[in-house]
Amino acid sequence: MLDPKDFKEHSDPVIGWIDHYLNNITKFPVKAQVAPGEIYHAIPQEAPLLPEPMEKIMEDLDSTILPGITHWQHPGFHAYFPANSSVESVLAESITSAIGAQCMIWDTSPAAAELEQRMVEWLRDAMGIPSGFEGVIQDSASSASLVALITAREVATGFRSNDEGVPGNLRIYGSAETHSSIEKAIGVCGIGKRNLVKVGTDPKLQMDPSLLKKVIGQDLERGLKPCAVVATLGTTGTLAVDPLKEIAAICKKEGIWLHVDAAYAGTALLLPEYRWMIEGIEQADSFVFNPHKWMFTNFDCSVYFVKDAGLLIKSFEVLPEYLKTKSRGRVNDYRDWSVPLGRRFRALKLWFVIRSYGVEGIREKLREHIRLNSYFCEVLGTMDGLVMPVEPFLNFSCFRLQPDGVTDPEAVNQLNEAFLEEINRSGELFLTHTKVDGHYIIRMIIGQTYVSQSHVELALSRIKEAATLTMKNFNPLG
Repeated sequence: MLDPKDFKEHSDPVIGWIDHYLNNITKFPVKAQVAPGEIYHAIPQEAPLLPEPMEKIMEDLDSTILPGITHWQHPGFHAYFPANSSVESVLAESITSAIGAQCMIWDTSPAAAELEQRMVEWLRDAMGIPSGFEGVIQDSASSASLVALITAREVATGFRSNDEGVPGNLRIYGSAETHSSIEKAIGVCGIGKRNLVKVGTDPKLQMDPSLLKKVIGQDLERGLKPCAVVATLGTTGTLAVDPLKEIAAICKKEGIWLHVDAAYAGTALLLPEYRWMIEGIEQADSFVFNPHKWMFTNFDCSVYFVKDAGLLIKSFEVLPEYLKTKSRGRVNDYRDWSVPLGRRFRALKLWFVIRSYGVEGIREKLREHIRLNSYFCEVLGTMDGLVMPVEPFLNFSCFRLQPDGVTDPEAVNQLNEAFLEEINRSGELFLTHTKVDGHYIIRMIIGQTYVSQSHVELALSRIKEAATLTMKNFNPLG
């Protein structure tokens, strides 16, 4: 057991470990190279009865845990969406852990509540979100969207469903590309997954407003109750941007809650040239984006904005005697703004990152990632046999092998699955895939905090080598 008076003695090796890790991360394979169960079986079956020295724990960190880590901060990490960190964010998270505050209400740490309020205001104003919106930091966009749908449910039922149960006639609308967390949230909040209406998309995989209007009309004729529409700015598969202005007009006319899921692409709103994505935002009811994806602030940190905070609080407020305080009503008690009572001090790392970079510094980094993606696409376009089936956007692109004369879609899908495995085999890169209209495509995100031109050039080189090898082994007849 360690004593606080010996903190520096025992923290120096840990700080040294972090320093070595951050500066040598490229020496690790991006994706963990272990078999299922390998780490589990390397850990003793029973907890130790007697204290173990920190030196032994650190040794086991290297020998047992590190081999099973996928390195999300590696500049060769181009999979999923990034979950970026930064030196500033790591330092702030360390302080947050040392303070160890439970920030459920203002009284439990006034600075945490008031810093959170100011941070969401900083971001709101820097992103061009209307000043009437208020915000709160949630753990993830999944939680924020659940909060949005619960609030929409309460508004649609006159705030009766919390007490009486959820009626079976509520309907939620999103495009066929809407994130899976929305379907999960609809189930969790009691509306029922079968009441999710997946609206068709246009050739750019954006929600088709004319189809949205049609299905809402059909539901009204059947006596169903449209509850909420989820518009996505930057879908997970292809970063498609739903036409917010047109969707907002439909929601306003029909009195339907409009939630905007901008979990990844929302960070781009810090760039004035991308504010076109939120034309119509003044008609939206809620909006979420994740600084922990592309704003260099480590997980978890999701900013949720709501136009009428009173509706949110009315949906989630529960006031037991032990939480009654004299400050209530004069400050924000953020435990009333989300599902859990317990809350971490997430605002501190945002404060560190925004102050250390400055808004212009963040913008500069975002624009560099976008430039690197343009360079990547330009070079990739010169490679034989590679096509880009979806138009690149921001720092995202996708590609696939398409051999001349091969028309069997399943054969081409199998080819591209093997292609992705070959790309990832070296351990220098990690990419993932999606499917568009049944076609297997490989996604590329250039958004790691410290990624540079040389890392993109390495990726291009490895992709070209993998394409050559995959095509060499390809037998279209099976």
